[in-house]
Parts: sequence; structure tokens; C-alpha cells
Amino acid sequence: MSEQAGTAATFEMHRNHLQSVAYRMLGSLSEAEDAVQEAWLRLSRVDASSIDNMGGWLTTVVSRICLDMLRSRKARREAPMAEPSPEMSMSYTNLADPVEEAELAEAVGVALLVVLGNLNPAERITFVLHDIFAVSFGEIAPIVGKSEMATRQLASRARRRVRGARASSDVDVRRQRDVVQAFLAAAHTGDFATLVRVLDPDVVLRDDRRAASVNVTRGAAALADQVAGRAEKAAQLALVNGAIGIIVAPRGRLRYVLKFSILNGKITEVDLISNHERVQQLELNVLSN
Repeated sequence: MSEQAGTAATFEMHRNHLQSVAYRMLGSLSEAEDAVQEAWLRLSRVDASSIDNMGGWLTTVVSRICLDMLRSRKARREAPMAEPSPEMSMSYTNLADPVEEAELAEAVGVALLVVLGNLNPAERITFVLHDIFAVSFGEIAPIVGKSEMATRQLASRARRRVRGARASSDVDVRRQRDVVQAFLAAAHTGDFATLVRVLDPDVVLRDDRRAASVNVTRGAAALADQVAGRAEKAAQLALVNGAIGIIVAPRGRLRYVLKFSILNGKITEVDLISNHERVQQLELNVLSN
């Protein structure tokens, strides 16, 4: 086997891991594949025999590539533009494989992907490497260009933003979770009776996707009829402003958030929020098991 062929074979042994790292960092399968391909190009230009830890070297290279891509993406978002950037829109064009991406997003957790998207590039890289892949802070520090102490602080800040502050009442959160989970399950299966049972008789749904004149649905029966059998597969429970809510993010791309008000075990209000500016004002956190 030639040296180049041997290097290629070694790289292929690490490809799945590298793609897994890159996907969590970027939230896009096509971009993750681009990052992994760039890592291969960089490896092909060096003497592979001089690399003692190939897995560590490749993970570092992919991480630096992803950091550059995230910073470039952030700069595009901050620059004045006439149209929303691809990451801010609901477009699903240019996907490497929509089915594979949907399955990957489901496996990773669409809520996690959405919340990771709210971190700054250095926070996201640090959180993914340390909290998900157990890379040491000493190894992460040179990747993000920070001291080890500053990198620990990045991870701590990212962790708080991903997981949120501890709820004031775990009992309240569990009760909310039971109610919203029952709502979501019934909406999936089309169980009209269960939907009516978990909804307050005077429940109100406000949907910002509709014109102001028709954006409100009132009453348990009307709301149950509207959502029965229509829940999206990509819907997952999450913390929305510290309470149980639902994030809907097909292929890891946020479509809308459902924010609930619950009183005496019944859902009294539902706000469907899809407007980007309104979503940005929400505190979204991953729900612990």
C-alpha cells in the first residue's frame, strides 16, 4: 500500500467521528461534510508519519475549520442585508441529504442543535469538544485562542446557556412536563379526547404565522380540532423562558416555538412564535431527562 493510500485509509477510520464533531458544531450536514473534506485536504499536504496522535490532530483541525466557518457565518448575520441569511430563514435548500440530516438531527436532539445555535462560535466549539466529546481544556484552549482558564469560563457560560438556570421548583417543571408531553403525544396520534382533557375550556392559541385578524383560536374543542393528528415529528420538549415548551426544528433548523401557560394542570394559553426577532428574545434551554 502506498503512503498516500495508507493515509487515506487512516483518515477514513476517523471520518465518522470527525463528521459527528463537525455536525454538532455547525448544525448542518453539508457544512460538516465540507469541514471534514477540508481536513482531508490539509492532511494530504503534510507528512502523516510525523503525526503522533492522528485522531487528536484531525479533531483539532476540524474544530479550527468549524470555528472559522461559525465566525464567518456570524459576520454574515451581523452585516446589513436585504434578505435573511440561509441560517435565519426556513429554507432547506443545498442539503447534502435531507433524510440523513433529519435522522442525524433527531439522534443529536433538535432542541440541542437549536440552543447550540444561540452560542457564540468559541462557546459552541468549547461546549461540543468538552461536554460532548470529553476533550480536555488544555487541548481546547489553543483551538479557540484562549488561556485554559478562559476556556473553562467559556464552557461554564455555554453550559448555563444550554441547560439554563435550575428551576425554582422541580415539582412544577415535572407537572408542566407531564401536561405538555400529554398534549404533544395526543397531537401526534390525533387523540381528540386527551387533547380536550389537557386544555382549559377557555384556552387561547396565538399563532404569529397568521394575519392578525385570524391569528387567535379560542376554546379547547377548536384548538384540539386544529392540532389533532398534525403535530410534527421534529417537535421536542424544551425549556422556554424557564417553563416547559416545544421546539419544532425539522433537520435541526428552527421553524417555531410553542410557549405554554399552565394553570391547575390545564393548558390555558399557547403562543406559537416563529418570527425570528421574537424567537431571539426567548430563553431556550435543553430539557434534562
